[in-house]
Amino acid sequence: MKTIFGFLTAALLATGAYAQDYNSRTIKFAATGQEGTPPVLGMHIFAEKLAEKSGGKLNTRVFANGVLGGDVQVLSSLQGGVVEMMVWNAGNMISQAQDFGILDLPFIYQDVDAVDALLDGEVGQHLTDQLPEHGVIGLAFWEQGFRLLTNNKHEVTKLEDISGLKIRVQQNPLLVDMWAALGANPTPMAVTELYTALETGAVDGQETTAPFILGSKYHEVQDFISVTRHNYNPQIVLIGKPFWDKLTEDEQTLIIEVARETAIEQRQISRDAQTTALAAIREAGNTVTEIDPAEMTRMQDAVRPVIAKYATTFDPEMTQTVFDAVGFKLD
Repeated sequence: MKTIFGFLTAALLATGAYAQDYNSRTIKFAATGQEGTPPVLGMHIFAEKLAEKSGGKLNTRVFANGVLGGDVQVLSSLQGGVVEMMVWNAGNMISQAQDFGILDLPFIYQDVDAVDALLDGEVGQHLTDQLPEHGVIGLAFWEQGFRLLTNNKHEVTKLEDISGLKIRVQQNPLLVDMWAALGANPTPMAVTELYTALETGAVDGQETTAPFILGSKYHEVQDFISVTRHNYNPQIVLIGKPFWDKLTEDEQTLIIEVARETAIEQRQISRDAQTTALAAIREAGNTVTEIDPAEMTRMQDAVRPVIAKYATTFDPEMTQTVFDAVGFKLD
């Protein structure tokens, strides 16, 4: 497998990062995340940098809060040329390319430096190489962070406490299987419907990162937060191929450069935000529970069959590269 965006790096060297063949364009950049959450902050940073480096010719309108639709709907809009860019959970691209599911394998990603190296290296390249045939281009990997479990029924301190909880999950079969293995009743649902579902009791709980819990105000309708760190969520920045194919080579090169440059800043913002958001949730009066390491191991053991099931569906070389990097063994 090649170094990530190797051909793009060559393009940068060939054309120069600040070539002037730019047309006046406006890019619609969508996310379901709330304003103030790390992915959306990254979108604003991207917009500022792109406008500056293009001399004001390439401008970006940020559409947060799911105003252009849920993730699946916006992805379709990218593929159809209606919306130009989006950022969402990279593992959800399993719906387009099966290998992306490796990013959602539960509990195995705990070292963010190792994940950065994988996504900025050969694994990221391998994954993004599969996207053009699905109508999108992968520009860079950002971050949302470690996902936590919330619910409005009772405190979750051990594996058995998850049993029977109706948990909203992303529309992703791997995650449905994961929560079923943990004993929950997984309920796929668009995130744009989630707050109301939590408020009315249509679902008992959900799972996402601390900044997203805070930004979406889920803590107002959820009493209990458990620091499970069950999934690590890299975000992928996507641009629709119909729009991409209209861009000049210099425009493509600059957009990639800015997306990757923004990744460095956005990831640090995300990592800082995890601590501050969790502190704010505690201060709001919610019960925040740290999971005992022994119970964490029990949860990890419960999902090992899910990891084994899906590992066989991914590219073997990529899977071994990931397992070696994070120190995970199936047996």
